[in-house]
Amino acid sequence: MQYNIGDIVQMKKKHPCGSFEWEVLRVGADFRIKCTKCGRLVMLSRLDFEKSVKKVIKSNLCNNNKE
Repeated sequence: MQYNIGDIVQMKKKHPCGSFEWEVLRVGADFRIKCTKCGRLVMLSRLDFEKSVKKVIKSNLCNNNKE
């Protein structure tokens, strides 16, 4: 699956603050994600990130085909 900067994803495990939702800030070999509740920043390898994601809640995919 392809992930984009700005996507909101739901992780399998809950963050200690109680939130499951994270915003994707960086994509590539490593992913940087930010907790939507407390703002904590975490860096994960692509393999760890893809294993931890349950689903994409909101995609930030730009639809430029309409223009």
